[in-house]
Order: sequence, then structure tokens, then C-alpha cells
Amino acid sequence: MINLRRSNERGSVDLGWLQTKHTFSFANYYDPEQIGFSALRVINDDLVHPGSGFDTHGHKDMEIISVVLEGTIAHKDSEGNVEQLPAGEFQLMSAGKGIFHSEFNPSKTENLKLLQIWIEPNTFGGKPGYQQKHFGKKFGITTIASPDGRENSFTIKQDASLHQLVLEANSELKFDIEPGRKLYVHQVEGSLKVNDVTLSQGDGAKVSNEPSVLLANHSDKQIVALVFDLP
Repeated sequence: MINLRRSNERGSVDLGWLQTKHTFSFANYYDPEQIGFSALRVINDDLVHPGSGFDTHGHKDMEIISVVLEGTIAHKDSEGNVEQLPAGEFQLMSAGKGIFHSEFNPSKTENLKLLQIWIEPNTFGGKPGYQQKHFGKKFGITTIASPDGRENSFTIKQDASLHQLVLEANSELKFDIEPGRKLYVHQVEGSLKVNDVTLSQGDGAKVSNEPSVLLANHSDKQIVALVFDLP
């Protein structure tokens, strides 16, 4: 079964310095039908104006992944990490027993576009952690985060994996799903067919009770999506 979450149905917030789309209920946006999907709790599609950002704030017991689509994030946290994340980089912050951080767009002229993803952990109260890496844009599936850090991916505190999918023009890939597990596909760039359902930029697909999905790019351009393998 595949249930669609269309981009134009997401929660929308405009704070002037920030425009964001919420795939799932978040902050002042609440939809009882969109609380999350399995351990996936948040996908926020953010646009941050030049010289603006999120002031220092705290998190606890959450796995927080940021994906920079355009521009640069200036990151600072209470564990002493002071980093810059340019476009194409991924960051995993394991909040553990508690961490404070800020995220800022240091540019005076360019917007910052990013996806912020929250995954609920299966262990709680541990030491906060920080991981950052550029995984490139290799064709096919690249594992970004996994429980065991396989294939040089981030190590995440949940029985879940995040993959980057890159398909060249007129290509396809079969993704097998283990019994009892679920898949969430978030379309980042271009148009993707998930079995017989078409996703455009910002769309999502909740996949359950399927042995596999066929992921197909029928266009003449490269496409990018995120694939979450969930318990």
C-alpha cells in the first residue's frame, strides 16, 4: 500500500525570515492524520533568508538530520562543535540527554535551503553526538545513516536507515523491503515513479505491506530522493 503526501498539502509557515513546509505536525502546525510515520517524526523543508537563522535552542532524545540543498549552514552547539555545512552535506546530531545548538545563514546575499529531519531514537539519555559528511551524488542508493554505520554511513540510534537515491535519465532501481518494515520516500529533485505513483518535488510516499518498490525516472534529467527504511 502506498499513501501519498503531496507537497501542496503540507503545513506552510511564513515568518518573514523563514519560509517552511512541514510534512508532519510540527510547532503550531497540527494535523492528526500527519503525526509522523513509524519512527520518522519530522521533515521540514526550510528556506532561510540571508543573515537569519535559528537562535540557540535545545533538543533531547532525538536524532536530527540536516540536509543542505542550497547555501551554507553555520552550526554551533553546546558540545563545542562549530561547523559550516555547504550545499550537498549531511549532518546528524544525536541529542541524547540534551544539547543546545544554533543554525544560521551566514551569507549576506544567498538564501539557505535545507531539509531538517527528526527520527525518534530507540535508546535514551546518552551522550550527545555530532556527525557531518558529504556523500556525493553517486548513481543508485547511497546509505546516509544506519544503526551500524555500514558503508561509512552515520550511526543512528534507531533501527532505521536513510538512503540517498540518485537516478539518471530513463533509469530504474528495485528496492526490496524486509517483511514488517515500512518505507518513506521524500522527493528532493525531479519526478520519480514509486511503482505506479508519481512523486514531484516535495511529495512523499508512505509505503507499507509491500515486498518491494520499483523506483523509476522516466524523465531526461537526473532525479534525487531520500528513502527511509523504517521499523
